[in-house]
Amino acid sequence: MAVSKELLEILVCPQCKGDVVLTEKEDGLVCNACALEYEIRDDIPIMLIEEAKPLNPGA
Repeated sequence: MAVSKELLEILVCPQCKGDVVLTEKEDGLVCNACALEYEIRDDIPIMLIEEAKPLNPGA
């Protein structure tokens, strides 16, 4: 079971309150404004800033 469409419509980035989009593999949510990816574990989005992965770790 994947993350429901209804949940995806209401989730926002906890840092900037901007929109998040599902990754191509559907294993995370991306905030393009903050350049952060929030992992989805066991169909649960982990929306904690300290758990987010930077999209450009070397930048």
